[in-house]
Amino acid sequence: MKGRQRRLILDTLLLGAVGTFSAQLFLFILRISQAVFLTWMAGYRPPGLPEEGGVLQQTVGSFGLLLVPLATTLGGLISGVLVYSLAPEAEGHGTGTAVEAFHRAGGFIRARVPPVKMLASAITIGSGGAAGREGPIALIAAGFGSVYATFTRRTEAERRLLVLIGMAAGLSAIFRSPVGTAFFAIEVLYRDMEFDSDALFYTMIASVVAYVLNGPFVGWQPLFNVPGNLAIPQLGDYAWYAALGIASGLVATLLPFVFYGARDLFKILPVPSHVKPAIGGLGVGLLALALPQVLGSGYGWVQEAIDGRLTVALLATLLFAKMAAFALTVSSGGSGGVFAPSLFVGAMLGGSFAAVFHQTPAPFVIVGMAAVFGGAARVPIATLLMVTEMTGGYHLLVPAALAVMLSYFVQTILSNPLRYKSLYETQVGGRADSPAHYMAH
Repeated sequence: MKGRQRRLILDTLLLGAVGTFSAQLFLFILRISQAVFLTWMAGYRPPGLPEEGGVLQQTVGSFGLLLVPLATTLGGLISGVLVYSLAPEAEGHGTGTAVEAFHRAGGFIRARVPPVKMLASAITIGSGGAAGREGPIALIAAGFGSVYATFTRRTEAERRLLVLIGMAAGLSAIFRSPVGTAFFAIEVLYRDMEFDSDALFYTMIASVVAYVLNGPFVGWQPLFNVPGNLAIPQLGDYAWYAALGIASGLVATLLPFVFYGARDLFKILPVPSHVKPAIGGLGVGLLALALPQVLGSGYGWVQEAIDGRLTVALLATLLFAKMAAFALTVSSGGSGGVFAPSLFVGAMLGGSFAAVFHQTPAPFVIVGMAAVFGGAARVPIATLLMVTEMTGGYHLLVPAALAVMLSYFVQTILSNPLRYKSLYETQVGGRADSPAHYMAH
């Protein structure tokens, strides 16, 4: 046992490094894609996070936004042709494919999937598709874990573990969240609040290694900048956070319904699968003519919401517009994650809530981000930790915990009778429901 554990620790250190470098390569290709499709072709540059070298200001070219639909449609077409010609399992958000591989495929992911996913997702997001980086890097890094397991001739149980280790490392590097992503890799497997706790030791090591190796590339600051003078929540404030948690639960119930409802509509559309992401891209581009804020991951606009620079009318509009754009992009078969759009929706909900009830925006935007995704994806603990690390808002941990748990509770009750209970349909109820575990006994 000790020899096996030593070997797995060495595997974990290696996959931590692989996760870091795959994340950096993905971000590099994504930057090139955005420069080509949005900046050069469409003449549009969305606001970017200062911590990622961006500027919190959008730039619109001489043609206005008229060329944006061309960029989003072309990006969707290229992505669709890539995915459906080479690796159909790389379509959609990606995390679900990794979860499916863990439960039902013995952790096996084809070697061609990581490079196809990397390129297709970079093109989808870079051309303005309303998707995020979480799903792509989760599948890319999990795929490298699976390929490594094949190369070193590991058992099925070890292959599954290496898939989780790779996923945690890639996510940690992308989001600068060493603790939250270690929990995400073992919590996202199940709809109920269960974990593969025996894997936590290894996912935590991989996440920390990836975070440490990633630091010299990107720095050590959280992704989002939160005002340092935020007041510590007092007794009366918790009623507001509880109300936001309940509202987040309602939105978290709606998100999977919209996402998979749109996916089902695209499935019955009588056109080749290769073309469907282009149709979704056209829809996003047309929506962006009125609301360019829906393009891409939208993190720059989330920072603007944290800073209190968006009006309540815009915040409320973007809450629903981003849901539509996200569904058009990913439900059509476009390649991108569900984490960033869900955070965006939660940020707009929190910002709207703060504006209506005359509260300071930053804490409610941050708590809304955690509460909506934590409920919609059924990963409350991991999301609470990830959003706290991504924002550096550690003194909001307690009110965020209240809101996330209320959101999860409301979402669980409301979605249980529904067909789609979570943003990740490949989740199983608990460990007892996973083929991975009843095959192991």
